[in-house]
Amino acid sequence: MRFAAALTAGAAMAAAMLFPGAAMAAQGHELAGEAMSLWWALPFVGLLLSIATGPLLFHHVWEHHYGKITIFWAALVVVPLVVAFGGSSATQAVLHTLLTEYMSFIILLFALFTISGGVLVAGNIHGTPLVNAGLLLVGALLASVIGTTGASMIMIRPIIRANDNRPFNAHVIIFFIFLVSNIGGSLTPLGDPPLFVGFLRGVDFFWTTANLYRETLFVGGLVLAVFLVIDIIMHRREAGAPKIKDPTPDSKVRIRGLPNIPLLAGVIGAILLSASWKPGVSYSVLGISLELQNLVRDAIILALAFLSLAVSRQEYRKANGFNWAPIAEVAKLFAGIFICIVPVIAILRAGLDGALAPLVALVTAPSGEPNDLAYFWLTGALSSFLDNAPTYLVFFELAGGDPQHLMTEFASTLAAISAGAVFMGANTYVGNAPNFMVYAIAKHRGVKMPGFFGYMAWSGLVLIPAFLISGFLFFG
Repeated sequence: MRFAAALTAGAAMAAAMLFPGAAMAAQGHELAGEAMSLWWALPFVGLLLSIATGPLLFHHVWEHHYGKITIFWAALVVVPLVVAFGGSSATQAVLHTLLTEYMSFIILLFALFTISGGVLVAGNIHGTPLVNAGLLLVGALLASVIGTTGASMIMIRPIIRANDNRPFNAHVIIFFIFLVSNIGGSLTPLGDPPLFVGFLRGVDFFWTTANLYRETLFVGGLVLAVFLVIDIIMHRREAGAPKIKDPTPDSKVRIRGLPNIPLLAGVIGAILLSASWKPGVSYSVLGISLELQNLVRDAIILALAFLSLAVSRQEYRKANGFNWAPIAEVAKLFAGIFICIVPVIAILRAGLDGALAPLVALVTAPSGEPNDLAYFWLTGALSSFLDNAPTYLVFFELAGGDPQHLMTEFASTLAAISAGAVFMGANTYVGNAPNFMVYAIAKHRGVKMPGFFGYMAWSGLVLIPAFLISGFLFFG
């Protein structure tokens, strides 16, 4: 309680000292972004840097106190908003984000995490280069259907078992992160959190499929080809190495937990329903208007997740190493992210009249048109070290934030933002949520995974050249 009181008092003092000229009113949930300085972005940047560095630099503190750290940064937004804009406007702005975006976002992640956790790929096959390439291709395709997190959790253990008798196998997991945990999730809003954020903002469900398939096929195909060459070289080197007894001998592969497959299809159906069914009915919750189709979608998705818990056998979830810790961490962290990004979005909406005008100028060509290549690289560079969902949202707003314009006149700009956020989340272990989960599972199973900078050496040698080529090819 003392901590909370001190935090509230400190935030209020900061607001009074740093933002004395802030506008005292806003219409609805819209804040006067042109009156806000860059200090408002500090909590957002601080939280993202905490997420990026916490698990690596102060692991034990982060593991036990990440919730408190998140509350701290969120409070540094909420309290100054109340002081500067009044309780009503601040409450409306924060609640609008939480009720219309965060809740749908976390419900989808929860459902995909829960349902995919009940699907077990049992048995084992021998990890030859062609078999490994096939597994990576299947995982990448699966990622756009059940999400990068779901596909990673289903496929990582089978691919580790397939290669656990090979002396050189860390590269297989590295390319798994490249393709399954990131690039493969770029074809639907189900694939990766940034794309679902775009869907919640009004981007059509199949827009991503129609507008990113060329980039995805090129980058994914190029990275998979590089993997095949490297794995063939490694496999030949292993021929003269001492044999390692296979801890999991080859056996018939079976898919367990089949009742979860139609449940995953139901999640897709619920999202498509909300995209096509527009009854024009809305309900007011705490002053926030919620549309009926979105409420029905979220209710169906939640029901499917709980049904999965009822129909799935616990031994399958246990074999998958399923537990609630990862989704609980994601839920807490993203609640903070969605709160902290509220003032940043307001500043971006102010455009050249806002404090982020230099950033607007950086991604704008002299003619006034968006610079797609700049959007691709800036979105990607930040997504490499910060979480790619809020990074996507920042540049989505920077490009105007109007989904109709972004899907039509500025379709190439939205494609650049989407590709940068999804593809370049693979550049580091912290770029996308599944990356570090896969790293931890592989290391626990005895794979000699490279450290943070060792992994970046791999991504620098493999991914950056692929992104350079695709950037100039599609967005240059």
